[in-house]
Amino acid sequence: MKNLFLFALSSLLLVAIGRGQESVEGKYLSNVKQVTPTGLFVKAGEGYFSADGKQIIYQAVPPGYPFYQIYRQTLSNDPQEPVRPKLVSTGRGRTTCSYFAKDGQRLLFASSHLDPNLKETEAGERKLLADEARTGQRRRYSWDFDPYMDIFETDLDGNILRQLTKEKGYDAEGAWTPDGKHIVFCSDRDGDPDLYVMKADGSDVRQLTNTPGYDGGPFTSPDGKWVVFRSDRKETHMLQLFVIDIDGKNETALTDNIGVNWAPYWHPTQPFIIWTGANHSNLKPGTRPNYDLLLMKYTLSDGHISPGPIHRITDHPAADVLPVFSPDGTQLLWTSNRTPDHSSQLFLADFKLPE
Repeated sequence: MKNLFLFALSSLLLVAIGRGQESVEGKYLSNVKQVTPTGLFVKAGEGYFSADGKQIIYQAVPPGYPFYQIYRQTLSNDPQEPVRPKLVSTGRGRTTCSYFAKDGQRLLFASSHLDPNLKETEAGERKLLADEARTGQRRRYSWDFDPYMDIFETDLDGNILRQLTKEKGYDAEGAWTPDGKHIVFCSDRDGDPDLYVMKADGSDVRQLTNTPGYDGGPFTSPDGKWVVFRSDRKETHMLQLFVIDIDGKNETALTDNIGVNWAPYWHPTQPFIIWTGANHSNLKPGTRPNYDLLLMKYTLSDGHISPGPIHRITDHPAADVLPVFSPDGTQLLWTSNRTPDHSSQLFLADFKLPE
């Protein structure tokens, strides 16, 4: 019954803007600003804060190269100060899922720069991009589970300190636990993308989930006891949100609707989870749903997390995805193509929780 209630509520939230209702963004977001300038990168997104909230790390496609690379950037309140991103990945291969260590001196990201066929991989992607530019036909979005993707730890300048995963297959989507002692990540080393936990040095790897389908995008709760993640185990290409405790027990579904729910992230001080959602029910042929940011209040009781009310945070005609809170919870960083040229860039705003 609870899942039916959540589905009905989320569906109402997702269609409200289509009925001409006033935008909801002003209730939660203020002082919205773009933090990766249009034109600096082909596109940029998936940003995360440093522990002191003064820097962000993100992925961006530089001009002249087909794949995302990882950049570190200082946040400034001076709109006249030029943005000077620092490249911290190698500049080659696919990269994704960067993260700051709690000490602010180390970085985590996944990279395929050790791909033995990297030149061929790059050439193949360049050809696909050229074909898109020539025909005007864009490929349907599909995440590439690159078998040469591994997780690396670097210093702030991108000097690799150690390679944390070396198993055959895709290893990515990693993030340190709040105490910095472990890393949760996604791997298809057993033939199916599941969640794993390893010590911060890459040792003592243990499996958290083992259900057919994709489990990924894990983040650990502020108290270090829970992991939130996305999964298509219910229906291929239709992601739902789940939580599981750090020992691999007490798994619970947070969403259960006809849609895509992904990129969940914990509020640092209050019982809320924010994520990206799109309603896929009642779509007209040839149309696509819009992606917006949603917020859920959850309750923790008797060792179980239960889903609660859902609040819609954005309703812009553009796509809003990959939201993360600042360390103190007062700001929100997310990716959006609400730019003049419709390129995806990072946006920052002051954030207010629901009353």
